[in-house]
Amino acid sequence: MIHVPVMPNEVLSHLNIVKDGIYVDGTIGLGGHSELILSQLSAKGHLIGIDRDVEALDISKKSLSSFQSALSLFKESYHNLSSILDQLEIAKVNGILLDLGLSSLQLDSEKRGFSYNTDSTLDMRFDMSQKNSAYHIVNKTPESQLADIIFFNGEERRSRSIARSIMRMRPLNKVSDLVEAIRRSTPPSKRNKSIARVFQAIRIAVNGELEKLEVFLSSFCDRLKDGGRIVIISFHSLEDRKVKHSLRSLKNEHEIKILTKKPITPSEKEIEYNSRSKSAKLRAAEKVG
Repeated sequence: MIHVPVMPNEVLSHLNIVKDGIYVDGTIGLGGHSELILSQLSAKGHLIGIDRDVEALDISKKSLSSFQSALSLFKESYHNLSSILDQLEIAKVNGILLDLGLSSLQLDSEKRGFSYNTDSTLDMRFDMSQKNSAYHIVNKTPESQLADIIFFNGEERRSRSIARSIMRMRPLNKVSDLVEAIRRSTPPSKRNKSIARVFQAIRIAVNGELEKLEVFLSSFCDRLKDGGRIVIISFHSLEDRKVKHSLRSLKNEHEIKILTKKPITPSEKEIEYNSRSKSAKLRAAEKVG
C-alpha cells in the first residue's frame, strides 16, 4: 500500500518541529505525515496518532514501529482530542496536524464504497464498528432530508431531482445503483461532477464530518502551548470555509496568529505525481501567549 502524504515539506515547515515536543496527528491514516514528524523528533518526543479507521491504525502501528519517540495510537475521532490528552495526562501540545482527505486505503478499497469507480456495497464508514452506513442514508432518509444532505454537503444544485431518482430506485444496494440514480437525473455534460458531489455529501453525512470539525475548531486552541502550531489540510470548500472562519475569529480574539494569508496549494510538480493532492488547501496558525 503506497501512501503519498500531501504537501509534506509545507506541513513540516509550518509545524516547525521542536525535537523534544509533543505532536498530534488527528487523522493519522497510513502514517505518511506521522513518519515525517517522527523523523524530526528525539527519543524524548511524543507523537499521538488518532484515526477512526482500525485498518489504517494497524498499518500505521507497523510502519512507525522503528521510531524511538513515544507513539500513542487511538481509535477515536480527532474531535475528542481533549479527552485523549486527559487520558495521557498531557495538558498542552506543541503542534496539531489534521489532513481531512481520504486515505489511499479507503479510496482504493474494493469493499468500502468510497469511490464511485469501484462497484461495492454502499458503506463509506470511516469507523467500521459504527452502525449507520451509506446504505442507511440512501435507503432510509426521507426525500426532502436526502435532498438537503446532497445540497448542503455536496453543494449540488440538482439535489432535489437526484433525491427523487434515488427514491424511485430504492432499495439501492451497491455503488453502481447510486451512480445509476444520479445518471438518470442529471445531464451528461456535468454528470461526473454531480456524481462526485453526491458521494462526498453522503460520506460527510455518514461520518458526521462537518459536525466533528466544528467541535474540534471550537476547542483545539486550549490544548496548544504558546508558540504551538496548527496545520489543517482540507479538500473541499465546505471544510476550508469552516477552517478559514474559525482561524480568523481566533485571530480576532488574539488567541492565534495566522501563518498562511491565503491557503497553500500543492505545486504543479506534486499534482503530477500525486493527482489526489490537486484540491488540497493548507492553512496554518500559531498560538500566541
